[in-house]
Amino acid sequence: MTRTASLIVTAVLLAVPIPAFAKAPENFVYTSSGDLEAAEAVLKRDDIGGAQIVYNWRSLEPEKDKYDFSQIEKDLAVVDAAGKKLFIQVQDRFFEADAKYAPDYLLNDPQYDGGLSPQFDNPGEGKPLGSGWVAQQWNPAVRQRYQALLAALAARFDGRVYGVNLPETAIDLDEKKPPEGYSCDSYFAGEMENLAFARKAFTRSRIVQYVNFWPCEWDNDRNYMGRVFDFAATNGIGLGGPDIVPNRKAQMKNSYPFFNQYKGKLALIAMAVQEPTLTYKNPKTGKRFSKDEFIGFADTYLGADIIFWSTTSPWLKAK
Repeated sequence: MTRTASLIVTAVLLAVPIPAFAKAPENFVYTSSGDLEAAEAVLKRDDIGGAQIVYNWRSLEPEKDKYDFSQIEKDLAVVDAAGKKLFIQVQDRFFEADAKYAPDYLLNDPQYDGGLSPQFDNPGEGKPLGSGWVAQQWNPAVRQRYQALLAALAARFDGRVYGVNLPETAIDLDEKKPPEGYSCDSYFAGEMENLAFARKAFTRSRIVQYVNFWPCEWDNDRNYMGRVFDFAATNGIGLGGPDIVPNRKAQMKNSYPFFNQYKGKLALIAMAVQEPTLTYKNPKTGKRFSKDEFIGFADTYLGADIIFWSTTSPWLKAK
């Protein structure tokens, strides 16, 4: 961890204790910026507690230090009117080849080294690897700009939105041609610094870090996973992940056992069933996992307090 990251992490104050949710997990609907209107009927259902909406960096900061939070305000008004809660995800990584959704100044100013780096992603079961982009959080200049965005969001929405979550920790770069200045340790340190900054900036809204895999790590052999769970438990931070896939080997060698170990020790556990998650099959039945199977594993093994459900989840279309 860099000296800067270490100082920021050390400076984090313990959060005000947050009461635990009652079981079973609360259901939220998950969607993207601009798509809430299409999901409004689902949002109003009695079995839905709120919405998690993903906002990409470019949409929130179209120009350097000029922020546009109008879509969040619009969505928050809809959620508030429905008597529900809003979680916002501040997205700095994207999963399509042409989705370079970072501000132009990050892409063009030499001090940011292009701002984004190409990555690959496995979008679900039986599908080929896809291309995408990830913000260079190992670059201090890029990281400072992301933290400036978090600070601006906190000044406007702390206590107004129910929670804020930072994107998944997994990235998949070209190992043969890694970006300038990148290392597994520098990426981990950068993500930890961002998490510590978010915890300090948002004192009333909940903070959740999505953590699924760390580059270069398997089975906690670098103690990245162990360190982020310990840090979260100590500092009143919630953790979660973009996919609930019961007993899947890769997850069972990475984040899942830690969720199980830290049940009752984290401020919040919030897991998601996104579109790729819905493609996975139960090896015992050969069928895609059902709602009950997702909830059962999320509740009994992962200790989830909230599940963010894709609007394409079959059970949401049943009524």
